[in-house]
Order: sequence, then structure tokens, then C-alpha cells
Amino acid sequence: LNRYGQTVDLRGGGQFSGRMTAPMVAAGAIAKAMLATIGVQVAAYTQRLGRLVDEEERYLKEVRRASRENPVRAADPSLALEMVNEIMAAKEEGDSVGGAIRCLAVGLPMGVGEPYFDSLEGELAKMLFSIPGVKGVEFGSGFKSAEMRGSEHNDQFVIEDGEVRTITNHAGGILGGLSNGMPIDLRVAIKPTASISREQKSVDLERMEDTTIKVEGRHDPCIVPRAVVVVEAATALVLADMCLRGDFIAREHR
Repeated sequence: LNRYGQTVDLRGGGQFSGRMTAPMVAAGAIAKAMLATIGVQVAAYTQRLGRLVDEEERYLKEVRRASRENPVRAADPSLALEMVNEIMAAKEEGDSVGGAIRCLAVGLPMGVGEPYFDSLEGELAKMLFSIPGVKGVEFGSGFKSAEMRGSEHNDQFVIEDGEVRTITNHAGGILGGLSNGMPIDLRVAIKPTASISREQKSVDLERMEDTTIKVEGRHDPCIVPRAVVVVEAATALVLADMCLRGDFIAREHR
């Protein structure tokens, strides 16, 4: 209210609503088509939902197929039912649940990104944080890197099938702000939905006193599954933009 005054929509349809991501998803479809011309593919899935986490290593083809076969967009069919139950349990308790989305992009050439201020990680993070509900973004080993040694974290280079590859991908496909030819591997943390039917403390701004609030009406107990396609689109948009800036995409496909 301090920022937007009476123009803010308190019913849930304002500038902080997930509805604002619809144009992003539409644009992301175009970006994916552009990336496909140079062999780049992007796919995401629900890796964590509340206390449930998929710790298996996943590959893009598997993610693309499996995550579209269940309502929670999980890559593990056996875990999908548990995730559905987790969401329904939160709903029954008048609560909500958050989670994490993992996104993979394969086929990106080496050297995509711009120096310093426009690093590939920075541009991706900026776009991903524009998605309502996103509270964290990490690449590769992310925050786990803080507890590793250089000998553990360094992705050692090898020649494989005539191409330069790395044995591991702790860097998440990005070094020095530039793509290194390995898959882009990122994770996005989504907070639990703020609108819940449990009574909580709040304030009355007209009377300037403490009060309580209980949100009525229909609200999603979890937005993670819906955000999967948005994370895919946001990632594709940035990758397409950076490929255009670096002349990796031919002019006839622009």
C-alpha cells in the first residue's frame, strides 16, 4: 500500500499475482523454438515439495516425458502421489506448502553470456526472481559449494567423443558468467502460498492497532506445480536473449 496506494489489487489479481506470468509463458514458447534451431532444449520438474524430495539424478528427456504425466510435474511417478497427498494434507489443515523446481538446459554452446554485469547466472537469476513466490535460486552445487573443498568442487575437464566435457557439473554449466558447454543446471525455491485459511496476526491501518486476519475464498495450497512451466519459460527467454546477443542464433531465425 505504501508503494502503490489504492491501485494495488488486494484480491490477488494485482502485479504480484502469478497471473502476470501468462505472457512470460507465451513468450517462452517462442524462445524455445528459437533455441531449438541451435539444438538447445529446456525442461523443468518439481524436485521438492515440502518434506518430499527427489534426490535422483535426472536427464532432460526423462524429465520432459515424466513431468507431464502427473499433476504435480514430478519426474518420479512413485513420488508424485506422495506429493499430491502432501498438498491435500496442507489444504485440510488450512495451510500451504512450498517446494523447489529444478530446470535443465542442454545443448547450449560454450561462451554464452556477457562480461561482468550481464553474466549468464546474473541474467537468469534476475528473470527467475521476477516470478512471484520465488525466494531462492542456485546453480550446480549452489550453497553446498560452501562446505566443499576446491578439489571436490572443481569440474575436471576430459575429452569425450572428441568433445571437451567435465566429469562433474558442480558449476551448473556456467563458469565466470559464461556457459561452459555442460548442461545448465539450476534450482528455484518457491515459498508456501501466503494466502491461507488459518487465522494469523495482522494490523488495522485505519485504527493503527493489532488485529487478526483469516483469508476466505479459494486459494491454492501449493503453487509449485504451476510454476514449473513458468521456470522453463523464464530460463528459455534468457538463454534465447543471450544467444541472440552473442550471435549464436542465425539471423534468419530471429
